[in-house]
Amino acid sequence: MDVLVIGRNCLDHIAVAERLPAENTKAPMVSHHMEGGGQGGSSACAIARLGGKVSLVGKVGDDSAGEFCRRRLESFGVDCELLETVAGRATAIAHIWVTAGNGNRTILYAPSDLPPIEESTKLAEMCRRTTAILLDPEVTYLAPFLAGLGRGRGRLIYDAERWRPGMDAMMAAADLFVPTAEFLDDPELGITKGSWPERLNALRRRVGGRLVVTRGEEGAYYFEGRALMQISAPEVAVADTTGAGDVFHGALALAMSRQAPMIEAVKLAVAAASLSCRGYGGRGGLADGDGARALA
Repeated sequence: MDVLVIGRNCLDHIAVAERLPAENTKAPMVSHHMEGGGQGGSSACAIARLGGKVSLVGKVGDDSAGEFCRRRLESFGVDCELLETVAGRATAIAHIWVTAGNGNRTILYAPSDLPPIEESTKLAEMCRRTTAILLDPEVTYLAPFLAGLGRGRGRLIYDAERWRPGMDAMMAAADLFVPTAEFLDDPELGITKGSWPERLNALRRRVGGRLVVTRGEEGAYYFEGRALMQISAPEVAVADTTGAGDVFHGALALAMSRQAPMIEAVKLAVAAASLSCRGYGGRGGLADGDGARALA
């Protein structure tokens, strides 16, 4: 396996409208789409579409939403042997409103009712056998367990969405700590003041591995030594930005599994994430490896 992804799956209902209606009003939809979602699931699909061999560790309920999510993952070529169907539980659902014309989205999601992914001998063995491990925010609590398996060059990549319990342990454990720009605004982090480069440097000093930060249309930032580098996002026709961050993490993990230099890995991730915005949902606009490399 190139990448072992551990994380969340859900079913996304996507409504496209000319504008998001105000409270106590209504507006017509332009279109409606149903797609598999969740950070882990969408990252895994991106890796598979880019040509990587990927296995997904996660859980879905024994309902129609769970069956749909599994079918969609398998249709992309994701190995779902370790995707557990939990009897008597529901798969999480998200409702996404997309503004036609600019691709901005508003999300309401159901917190997962599924049991957490357990530490196990089988999971440890899978982690040892794969080249890179991508963790989504839902499994932050696994940091101590994964740190015990040892770090390697770009081996453990963590998608930091927001501050969660156990974040300090994950900041220490990850080879690549990859938050969004909004993560730096969280008061729990304690670095909300100062210029953008100053705040990035403050966060860089707190992580055990390397830091990569995504910032929407500005692309992504990372460090070469102490030098701050930026890879700008290319211009694409944007339909929906849902899942672009998940695609970024997936592409980055695949590149690191193949020991790409950091500049090439970030360029590929920015290109793949940008191209994913061409379609609706986190998987509607996914590019293959040739398409992403051509834009990188």
